[in-house]
Amino acid sequence: MNLILVIVVGGILGWLASIVMRTDAQQGIFLNIVVGIVGALVAGFLVTPLIGGAPITSGAFDIRSLFTSFIGAVILLGVIRPVAKVGIRGFPFGVKSDSRFGCRGFALSG
Repeated sequence: MNLILVIVVGGILGWLASIVMRTDAQQGIFLNIVVGIVGALVAGFLVTPLIGGAPITSGAFDIRSLFTSFIGAVILLGVIRPVAKVGIRGFPFGVKSDSRFGCRGFALSG
Protein backbone atom coordinates (compact mmCIF):
# COMPACT_ATOMS: atom_id res chain seq x y z
CA MET A 1 0.00 0.00 0.00
CA ASN A 2 2.89 2.33 0.79
CA LEU A 3 4.29 1.88 -2.73
CA ILE A 4 0.97 2.90 -4.29
CA LEU A 5 0.89 6.03 -2.11
CA VAL A 6 4.46 6.92 -3.11
CA ILE A 7 3.57 6.55 -6.81
CA VAL A 8 0.37 8.61 -6.53
CA VAL A 9 1.86 11.34 -4.33
CA GLY A 10 5.08 11.33 -6.39
CA GLY A 11 3.03 11.82 -9.55
CA ILE A 12 1.16 14.76 -8.06
CA LEU A 13 4.35 16.35 -6.72
CA GLY A 14 6.12 15.79 -10.05
CA TRP A 15 3.20 17.40 -11.86
CA LEU A 16 3.21 20.41 -9.53
CA ALA A 17 6.99 20.77 -9.89
CA SER A 18 6.68 20.62 -13.69
CA ILE A 19 4.08 23.40 -13.56
CA VAL A 20 6.41 25.55 -11.42
CA MET A 21 9.36 24.87 -13.75
CA ARG A 22 7.18 25.31 -16.88
CA THR A 23 7.94 21.85 -18.29
CA ASP A 24 4.39 20.52 -17.94
CA ALA A 25 3.67 20.63 -21.69
CA GLN A 26 6.74 18.47 -22.35
CA GLN A 27 5.99 15.76 -19.79
CA GLY A 28 3.38 13.06 -19.57
CA ILE A 29 2.01 11.31 -16.52
CA PHE A 30 4.77 8.70 -16.47
CA LEU A 31 7.53 11.32 -16.46
CA ASN A 32 5.70 13.28 -13.76
CA ILE A 33 5.68 10.17 -11.56
CA VAL A 34 9.39 9.56 -12.22
CA VAL A 35 10.24 13.20 -11.48
CA GLY A 36 8.23 13.10 -8.25
CA ILE A 37 9.82 9.90 -6.95
CA VAL A 38 13.38 10.74 -8.03
CA GLY A 39 12.86 14.26 -6.71
CA ALA A 40 11.91 12.75 -3.36
CA LEU A 41 15.15 10.76 -3.41
CA VAL A 42 17.09 13.94 -4.23
CA ALA A 43 15.30 15.65 -1.37
CA GLY A 44 16.42 12.90 0.97
CA PHE A 45 20.06 13.68 0.22
CA LEU A 46 20.05 17.45 -0.32
CA VAL A 47 17.01 19.12 1.24
CA THR A 48 16.37 17.03 4.35
CA PRO A 49 19.69 17.92 6.05
CA LEU A 50 18.90 21.61 5.53
CA ILE A 51 15.26 21.87 6.63
CA GLY A 52 14.63 18.57 8.38
CA GLY A 53 11.75 16.22 7.84
CA ALA A 54 11.78 13.15 5.64
CA PRO A 55 10.95 12.61 1.96
CA ILE A 56 7.89 10.65 0.88
CA THR A 57 10.06 7.68 -0.10
CA SER A 58 10.69 7.01 3.60
CA GLY A 59 6.96 6.57 4.20
CA ALA A 60 6.30 9.94 5.84
CA PHE A 61 3.30 11.80 4.38
CA ASP A 62 3.09 14.94 6.51
CA ILE A 63 3.28 18.55 5.27
CA ARG A 64 7.04 18.82 5.82
CA SER A 65 7.78 15.62 3.87
CA LEU A 66 5.51 16.70 1.01
CA PHE A 67 7.21 20.10 0.87
CA THR A 68 10.66 18.48 1.04
CA SER A 69 9.84 16.09 -1.81
CA PHE A 70 8.35 18.93 -3.86
CA ILE A 71 11.53 21.00 -3.44
CA GLY A 72 13.58 17.94 -4.45
CA ALA A 73 11.50 17.55 -7.64
CA VAL A 74 11.96 21.26 -8.48
CA ILE A 75 15.73 20.92 -7.92
CA LEU A 76 15.78 17.83 -10.15
CA LEU A 77 13.97 19.64 -12.98
CA GLY A 78 16.20 22.69 -12.52
CA VAL A 79 19.32 20.57 -12.95
CA ILE A 80 18.02 18.34 -15.75
CA ARG A 81 16.52 21.05 -17.96
CA PRO A 82 19.74 22.89 -18.89
CA VAL A 83 21.79 19.68 -19.09
CA ALA A 84 19.54 17.70 -21.43
CA LYS A 85 19.28 18.75 -25.03
CA VAL A 86 15.55 18.75 -25.54
CA GLY A 87 13.83 18.62 -28.92
CA ILE A 88 10.65 20.41 -29.94
CA ARG A 89 8.28 18.05 -28.09
CA GLY A 90 10.49 17.40 -25.09
CA PHE A 91 12.21 14.24 -26.31
CA PRO A 92 15.89 14.01 -25.38
CA PHE A 93 18.79 13.49 -27.74
CA GLY A 94 17.48 15.60 -30.62
CA VAL A 95 14.31 13.66 -31.46
CA LYS A 96 11.95 16.07 -33.15
CA SER A 97 8.49 15.88 -34.61
CA ASP A 98 8.30 15.04 -38.30
CA SER A 99 5.14 16.44 -39.94
CA ARG A 100 5.26 13.83 -42.72
CA PHE A 101 4.08 11.22 -40.23
CA GLY A 102 1.41 13.30 -38.48
CA CYS A 103 1.37 13.87 -34.75
CA ARG A 104 2.66 10.38 -33.89
CA GLY A 105 5.67 10.24 -36.20
CA PHE A 106 9.14 11.26 -35.13
CA ALA A 107 12.49 11.50 -36.83
CA LEU A 108 15.96 11.86 -35.38
CA SER A 109 17.44 15.26 -35.99
CA GLY A 110 20.87 15.32 -37.48
